[in-house]
Amino acid sequence: MKKFIICALCAICGFTTANAQKFGHVNSQEVIQAMPEFAKARTEIEALTKQYEADMKAMQEELQKKAEAFEKEESTLPENIKQRRQQELQDMYQKIQQSYQDNQQALAKEQQEKMQAITSKVLDAIKQVGTAGNYVYIMDLTSGIPYISTTLSTDVTAEVKKKLGL
Repeated sequence: MKKFIICALCAICGFTTANAQKFGHVNSQEVIQAMPEFAKARTEIEALTKQYEADMKAMQEELQKKAEAFEKEESTLPENIKQRRQQELQDMYQKIQQSYQDNQQALAKEQQEKMQAITSKVLDAIKQVGTAGNYVYIMDLTSGIPYISTTLSTDVTAEVKKKLGL
């Protein structure tokens, strides 16, 4: 009989503990887009993109001018000079292609570094909200999870924004 009572108490305690578990959800994209760091990062990336585009445009214009000048005087040039100028144009074209690839890689790296810092800050805030609110899970609505019950879990997006001072 004692064992039965102890088992019943354990079952009741376990049931109430299971019901007391809290689940939350957050829209991390909404949080990130509200952050001043995100706006600043986006502005910096856009400025860098414009700088790279201007540099590429200047290089392409220079190539265009040299190509036009070469076409005008091509018929009067000796064969060795003609070949050298063609090689110069080809080298310029390859330099432009390489610069474009380098710029794309640099932009991607810069964007990744800036977003990683922002994302880390958001994740820390989510963890703090989870710990403070005794949540078992806080799921991200933007992570592609097929279904999250927004009625059975608590939306903690506002709490995360508050934790970040937004």
